[in-house]
Amino acid sequence: MINKQMGVGMIEVLVTLFILSVGLLGVAYLQFVGSFTNSEALSRSQSVLVAQQLTERLRANAAFTPIGDGLVVHNDYFDPSLYNFSGMTCTGGGLPHTCYCLSLPATIPNCNDNVCTAAEIAEFDAYETSCSAVAANPEIKISLTCNDNDLADVHACSVGSKHVVTLTWPVQKWQNIDRTLNPVCNVGLATPHDCISVDLTL
Repeated sequence: MINKQMGVGMIEVLVTLFILSVGLLGVAYLQFVGSFTNSEALSRSQSVLVAQQLTERLRANAAFTPIGDGLVVHNDYFDPSLYNFSGMTCTGGGLPHTCYCLSLPATIPNCNDNVCTAAEIAEFDAYETSCSAVAANPEIKISLTCNDNDLADVHACSVGSKHVVTLTWPVQKWQNIDRTLNPVCNVGLATPHDCISVDLTL
């Protein structure tokens, strides 16, 4: 007499567990990759918004000049020491946004509540855009440069010159695979960086 098998055998249980484990590992891998790429996407989107914010500030504070008959911004906008909290110290420690941006430092002019000179507005704008930059990623650095088309005049960025807003942040290799790096983002840097760049001509 042939006995019929009832229920599920050990082999079937083990095979089911193996298939389930492989599936769960795949889901966990996708979650890890997703969080990795989401972090980079957040840095990039935040940087684009900050760059656009600074270009709008430049447009708002540009003034006419008789030299070249057009708009220019104050030379202090191109002072790198005004960005990224250069020269500031944080007594409490912590992330840059917590250190410098929760309250206005005494050394920064308050141009929201007071009348400021053009130089003070440049310092205030540099501070506020630096705070916006590190809000999502504390490692983001911001810079403003100019492709000056007239080095002989008094303006750091002459009429018709291209203003370049650049935000840079470090990136990591994925599973020790070398990334294709943008050379513009890695000038003078020892570790891999990514960046965004926005051009503006007043």
